[in-house]
Amino acid sequence: MKISRSTGYALVAVGFIAQNQEEGTVLASRITDEYNIPLEYLLKILQQLVRANILRSKRGPRGGFTLSRPADEITMLDLVESIDGPLETHLSLAEMTNNASFSQKMEDVCKKAVIEAKKVFEQTKLSDMF
Repeated sequence: MKISRSTGYALVAVGFIAQNQEEGTVLASRITDEYNIPLEYLLKILQQLVRANILRSKRGPRGGFTLSRPADEITMLDLVESIDGPLETHLSLAEMTNNASFSQKMEDVCKKAVIEAKKVFEQTKLSDMF
């Protein structure tokens, strides 16, 4: 399993927003200044998080980003899948090998690993990080 750079930036940004939510909205430029993330790239990621109902955005002089729901209602799986899409395996080893028994077993192990990773991400809330 590989977590993309975009998802890594999303995790950092949401963590920073959650950590600073008492101050109100957080500007994307604050995140880029703090963690050296390219602004345009970060803005695209933040908009994906808004569409996924993880963040709320507000325009204007007092604009910025806030969590759209409490941190204990946002899972790590929500964050990962909002950027990278569903966590799943698309292997077809058995098909490639005319159903050789070793390939079916390998495919089963990979599926089990993805299921376990999903469980860990789903059981971990953003609030657990603070």
